[in-house]
Amino acid sequence: MMKNSIIENNKERQSTEGLELLALHRITQLIGTAVNLETTLASILRVLHDTLKMERATLLLMDEISQRLTIRASCGLSEAEELRGVYKPDEGVCGQIFQSRSPFVVPDIHSEPLFLNRTGARPLFSKTKLSFLGVPVLVEGYPVGVLTVDRLFGPEVSFEEDIRFLTVLSTLIAQFLRLHKEIRKKEAKLQEENRSLKAKLHSLHDGHFIIGHSKPMQEVYGIIGKIAESSVTALLLGESGTGKELVARAIHDSGNRKDKPFIKVNCAALPETLLESELFGHERGAFTGAHATRQGRFELADKGTIFLDEIGEMPLSLQSKMLRALQEKQFERIGGTKTFNVDIRIIAATNVSLEQAVAAGKFRADLYYRLNVVPIILPPLRDRQEDIPILFNHFLQKSNQRNGKNIKLTSELLDFLVSYRWPGNVREMQNLVERMVILAETERLTLGDLPPEVRTPLVPFKEDVPPLRIAVEPASPPGEKQGRLSLQDIERTEVESALKRHGWVQVRAARELGLTQRQMGYKIKKYNLSRYDAY
Repeated sequence: MMKNSIIENNKERQSTEGLELLALHRITQLIGTAVNLETTLASILRVLHDTLKMERATLLLMDEISQRLTIRASCGLSEAEELRGVYKPDEGVCGQIFQSRSPFVVPDIHSEPLFLNRTGARPLFSKTKLSFLGVPVLVEGYPVGVLTVDRLFGPEVSFEEDIRFLTVLSTLIAQFLRLHKEIRKKEAKLQEENRSLKAKLHSLHDGHFIIGHSKPMQEVYGIIGKIAESSVTALLLGESGTGKELVARAIHDSGNRKDKPFIKVNCAALPETLLESELFGHERGAFTGAHATRQGRFELADKGTIFLDEIGEMPLSLQSKMLRALQEKQFERIGGTKTFNVDIRIIAATNVSLEQAVAAGKFRADLYYRLNVVPIILPPLRDRQEDIPILFNHFLQKSNQRNGKNIKLTSELLDFLVSYRWPGNVREMQNLVERMVILAETERLTLGDLPPEVRTPLVPFKEDVPPLRIAVEPASPPGEKQGRLSLQDIERTEVESALKRHGWVQVRAARELGLTQRQMGYKIKKYNLSRYDAY
């Protein structure tokens, strides 16, 4: 009989070991293909139930914020029961397992005072003996949680096998948690780097296609960053086409008014009477055609930003009312007596010299000083040569998308674009790219694709070339015979002499003569000059 009993016990042990191996195999597969932490943990505990008949398996982890053991995953518990399963680190059986870092077995939960049954998942009265097993979850020897299961046992049962299996499983779970934590840290680092890169791109482009990393543009970005959160008045200065409206929008969107209106008014687009109505509104019957009361742009911009483009073109007679609106943020509609108060930020822009306009009596000095609190000078494109390739490629990509093409440009064309003077600045470039892409007959843009008016500066206009600073010898006395030199001969001599003085370094020679490097290259080609022919 004893022999048969031993055989039966061996068979039972082998069967149990086989089920445990099967459970571990399934669990390692789950961990190997894990995507979501909670889902994977719940699936692991489900394996305990389905394979080893362990009831109410729970995984409690220490919550970093509340410093409580809370149920992170379970099998056999409802959502409400999970929410009730919260323990202090020194409370109940789970607290003892956590603090002692040792397994704990409750042979009969009904006779163990430490067993709190806080979840309410176990029946209060049962004829069946219900046991509770728990093991700590340790990461590098430090407790991070507790793994528990319920078991239905007979009177003669050893808990050692289950404890051994649960300890192995808790080790696997600990490694899984550690791996997940490392992944989260890397994800957080990548997200931070992504935010940092986006911030850099935002600072470079400012989210409004302000593209460029040249030193002049970096200075513009720096000023935008400094004044964005304030309500200080800004005056944007620069040639037409340099992107003043984009900078105004960037200032607005970078500050605390970004969710409020951004209202634009072009002061040169309307005659004086209409401009005043556009800015301040009018009451019904204020003038012929005023059939209804109309809000002005200042009212519409309340709490936000108003952008006054081409402010230098504002009629002198309207400037006094504008000055009051800027100083006191107050105005009246045309034909009305009610005073309106607004909270707005003022950004103005001009491509003319307001100082000269003040000197000429065309612009009020007090209005100029009120506007010129923080001047921002936008550089012309010719002073941002390193930004030209980036800008051109940006516009080329956008135009390709709009027109369903994949046009590229040659290096010769890019070299020309960098040296081109761009009188129309960024706006000219944008229009040029669109035109070239639409009219392109091949997939590569060349110098031949440039419009005639752009290609012409390859042979500069006379006004494009500043006069040379030429020292002309005094005229010979009357009667003295001397051969006359043409202007071209004089120019050729001066260019060649300057090149010799500077060791044929074109940049230095051009600087002495007041020429650009491109103009110097043109003159060298025009007069067929060579350092080898000069000696």
